[in-house]
Amino acid sequence: MEEYQIKTKVVGVDISNEMTTYAIVDIRGNILAEESFLTSDYQDVNNYVTALSDKIVKLVEANGGYETIRSIGVSSPSASPVSGCIENAANLPWKGIVPLSAMLRDRIGLAVGLSNDAHVSALGEFTFGCAHGMKNFIILSMGVGLGSCFFSAGSDHQGHNGYAGEFGHTCVVSHGRKCGCGQEGCLEAYAGAAGIINTAKELMAESDAPSMMRSLEKLSPRTIKECCDVGDEMAIEVYKRTGEILGLALANYASIVDPEAIILTGGISRAGKWLLDPTCEAFEKHVFGNLRGKVKILISKLDNRERDVLGASALAWSVAEYSLFK
Repeated sequence: MEEYQIKTKVVGVDISNEMTTYAIVDIRGNILAEESFLTSDYQDVNNYVTALSDKIVKLVEANGGYETIRSIGVSSPSASPVSGCIENAANLPWKGIVPLSAMLRDRIGLAVGLSNDAHVSALGEFTFGCAHGMKNFIILSMGVGLGSCFFSAGSDHQGHNGYAGEFGHTCVVSHGRKCGCGQEGCLEAYAGAAGIINTAKELMAESDAPSMMRSLEKLSPRTIKECCDVGDEMAIEVYKRTGEILGLALANYASIVDPEAIILTGGISRAGKWLLDPTCEAFEKHVFGNLRGKVKILISKLDNRERDVLGASALAWSVAEYSLFK
């Protein structure tokens, strides 16, 4: 009988609105090779998939070849693991339905698993991060968009269509700000990157009070946080207002799913205490009484890009093996 050769590597791909990162990861979670390119350079999705396929093939050929790669895992905003498609992404260049899993499989000839970026972040945090050992927790991914995933009894809840956890598109303000999804008052329009910038602009328009934010060359969550660090009261108020809305929304979320912890990830989570303190205060004020003081709100310790690539690699191991090259 011929001995079956176990493949010991997968490819993990993390797609964000700015950057696409792809890496070869071994069975122990070691990143063996990694490269990236600008997502925004490819406004046509067919050109994007062709470029991504070519880049993956070159990386694989330079690091052991096809015979060592089992499968590919892909993390993307607005992706459904049920359909294998990116569907109506608000923050990516490509609109409508994109059958990304099938497109990559056809071009590369390996099995492809696709899932929502927040779910992949949760998988990475569960496997390699501070959610390791937890069975019930929420991951909140905070960046340009705002996504979430919750693990229940040790498994991520995906929902019927694969879109469970679209926390950023829950309404927190009736007839509020316009969101990229087309609705009004979504949490993402207040706690996502653009929402935080809009809060800063509103505060600067409300009064003539001095603020370093007025002289910033570029207003962003990071530069606003830097103003907070030197005691700028208006910048601190930006994150206070953001935290109050976020804490209320998280209290509603936690009251429904009863998590052990809520783990904040993504660039906005790096605002640290300026966001965390008002979020925790609002959370404890509004959460169901029996959960008060029992739910930990944590900031991920993993590098965002590394966690999401590792999460995508963990997703790759879960898909049925397939190859045109057997």
